[in-house]
Amino acid sequence: MKNTAKISKALNEAIYKKAVGYETDEIVEEYVYDEFGDLKLNKKKVTKKYVSPDLQSVKMLLDKLKGRENRYRNYSDEQLLEEKQKLLEKLSQLKN
Repeated sequence: MKNTAKISKALNEAIYKKAVGYETDEIVEEYVYDEFGDLKLNKKKVTKKYVSPDLQSVKMLLDKLKGRENRYRNYSDEQLLEEKQKLLEKLSQLKN
């Protein structure tokens, strides 16, 4: 169960990052053989690259948020209290 939560968190973070855009380093390395036949780094070029926001990722996040809003809309007070209790129990299990 913990692996699933970690994967879900990592996926959500990746979708968010892609939705808002991000900066990354693009590294190009050039190697040459030295006099002993070993590979040696000759040149290394690091370029900052900006990746623009992706509209499909924005749409996925908005759909996910919209689903969360609607999830509890039709719950009665009793159902909300039951759900709260379940979530508190899960939270206490994760702490232990």
